[in-house]
Amino acid sequence: MKAAVLYRSGGAENFVVEERAAPVPKNGWVLIKVKAFGLNRSELMTRKGLSPNVEFPRVLGIECVGEVVLDPAGELKPGQKIAAFMGGMGREFDGSYAEYTVLPKSLLYPFESHLSWKELGAIPEMFQTVYGSLHLALKIKAGQTLLIRGGTSSIGMLATQLAKRSSLTVIATTRKLEKKESLLNNGADHVLIDDGNLEPKIRQICPDGVDTVLELIGTSTLKDSLRCTAPGGTVCMTGMLAEQWSISDFTPMEYIPAAVHLTVYDSGQLRVDQQGFQQFIRDVEAGLVHLNIGVTFTLDEIVEAHRLMDSNSAGGKIVVLTEG
Repeated sequence: MKAAVLYRSGGAENFVVEERAAPVPKNGWVLIKVKAFGLNRSELMTRKGLSPNVEFPRVLGIECVGEVVLDPAGELKPGQKIAAFMGGMGREFDGSYAEYTVLPKSLLYPFESHLSWKELGAIPEMFQTVYGSLHLALKIKAGQTLLIRGGTSSIGMLATQLAKRSSLTVIATTRKLEKKESLLNNGADHVLIDDGNLEPKIRQICPDGVDTVLELIGTSTLKDSLRCTAPGGTVCMTGMLAEQWSISDFTPMEYIPAAVHLTVYDSGQLRVDQQGFQQFIRDVEAGLVHLNIGVTFTLDEIVEAHRLMDSNSAGGKIVVLTEG
C-alpha cells in the first residue's frame, strides 16, 4: 500500500510517500481501506513536533472515512462504510494518511450514505468537534447569543449553521474584512473584525456580554473572549489556530472574570453518539447543512495539502482522497 510517512518533525516537505506492507489487524482491531480524510490543525502541530509523546516515524491522520476490509471477529462485514477519528490515531499508532490502516473497533462509526467520498471525508472530526462543543460543552439553548472566534475556519462555518438551526444569535469573527460577506452569507447575524480586543465591540451589541463563546483561536485570545462573556456565561476553548498549547503566568483569579465558566471540548475524551453522526449525514444529504470544503488533494499531494494548511488560505476543510 501507499502511505505518507513522517520520519522526523518539521516542514511539510518531510513527508515521504512510500510503498509499505498493508497492516494486519489484531484482535479488537479492523483493517480499513481509507477512501478520504480531512486535514486538521492538530496534525500540523504534530508534524511540527509540538504534540507531546509522539514518536517518529509516524503515519499521521486523526480521522478518515472508508470501507471495512477485514474484521477478525466477523462483526463488521467487508464493504461496510465506516468513519473513524481521534482515540490515538496518528499519534499513539499510525493513522489515516495511507491507503489502508488498522484501527481499534471502538473508534469506528458504521454509517450509510450516498454522498461522495470527498464530502464524507470532510465530516467526521468537523462534525464531532462542532456538535460536541455546542451541545455537550456549551449546552446551547434557543435565544442565547454565541460568539464564534475564528468564524472563517471550517469548524466556525459549520458551528454557525448548527447554532442558527438551534435558534441562537451568532456573532462571528474574522481578521480580514473581505471575509465578512461570506460569514453573513453563512448565517452569522453579526460579523466583527478581530483585532485581538473584541470586548468593546461585543459590549456595543450585548451590553452585558454574550451567553456563550466558541473559542477557536486558542490561548492567544482566550482572556479577551472571557471578558466578552456575561456572568453565568460559558467559554469553550476548542481550537488552537494560534498553535499555542499553554498560557504563561496563568493566575485564575485575575484571568477568569467572576461567575464566567471556562471549559474545553476534545472529541478524544467525549464523543457524540453514532446515531447523531448518522443523522448529521442525513441532514447534509437533505441539503439542510452545507459542508464548507476548501481544496481537495490526493495522497500523493500530501506535501502541497499541508503547505496550504500552513498558509491558512484553504477557504474551508481540506480533504485528501487516497485515489485520484
